[in-house]
Amino acid sequence: MPRIAFLSTAHIHTRDFIANILAASDGRQIAAIWDDTPERGQRYAAQAQTRFVEGGEGLEALLADPGIDGFIICAENTRHLPLLQKTLPTGKPVFCEKPLVTGTNDLAAVRALLNGSPAPLFCGYFMPFSGEMQTIARLLEEGALGQVTRVSFVNAHHAAYGRWFDNPDLAWFHDAGLSGGGAFMDMGTHAIHLLRTLFGPVRQVWAEIGNHSGIYPEVDDYGVAHLRFASGVLGHVEAAWTQTGGNEGLTVVGSEGAIWRTPEGYVIGRPGHTPEKIAPAGEVANRVDRLVEIIRGTIPAADLQADFAAICDAVAIMEAAYRSASGGSWRSVERF
Repeated sequence: MPRIAFLSTAHIHTRDFIANILAASDGRQIAAIWDDTPERGQRYAAQAQTRFVEGGEGLEALLADPGIDGFIICAENTRHLPLLQKTLPTGKPVFCEKPLVTGTNDLAAVRALLNGSPAPLFCGYFMPFSGEMQTIARLLEEGALGQVTRVSFVNAHHAAYGRWFDNPDLAWFHDAGLSGGGAFMDMGTHAIHLLRTLFGPVRQVWAEIGNHSGIYPEVDDYGVAHLRFASGVLGHVEAAWTQTGGNEGLTVVGSEGAIWRTPEGYVIGRPGHTPEKIAPAGEVANRVDRLVEIIRGTIPAADLQADFAAICDAVAIMEAAYRSASGGSWRSVERF
């Protein structure tokens, strides 16, 4: 019966994670919610039917509680590191919302923590674990497309035009000091993590990141990045809060065929042949379900290590993209 504690409820996905636990029938429980914004934390604790904990002493007591099996960090992006510095030394599994941190200095600090306290740590990425992406990964491993040359991913919605972040609970998304970036930090990190997972490390990045709508002018509301993978594959990522239509998802082009998304799902096509629909494989546990599986010890260590490498590289790729956008040139990606 995994007992899970939430540390902050700032993230937009907090309510979904609470709903997951409340609806589950496997005994998982919300043991407590801590938040540095008491009014917000108390509201979520009432929804979660659990106790609210506040203040530094309350947090320390929660971290020391032997009845807690794992933690979910749903804090603002730039507040992840202080909470990771508190939770990782406990040795208990930690699910931290994405991105893990917003720059390589913080990433180095996290990795130093893990050298002394090898607690299981992962982020709120879910795209690589879907049934469709599991099948696509297998097809790529089998060489179904021949030599892959180009890949792209579009991950976008209309949050700016929809004024999603006018909600006081979510206003931090357009506060650069708390978010570390806007739409590209929010949406681009998913696309980059997926492409890094499927196609390996990235050597260089060029990006243009800016604001089209003027609705949340303190941060970017769109970004476009080009990626040079170590394998020679060329990549393209688009992310935005200003998407009002069009195609989204993954496209992979190889010497013998391609994979792309249609309204009916992903297909694989080859010159002279009718595209065939890709049958999704079984979904791999992600987010809250992944935390529960880690607590129960059912996810192989090699799988966690491979995903953590992609998580770390995503931070470095994102940093290189923002630096490129500021300087107008290709930027090398720091490796960890």
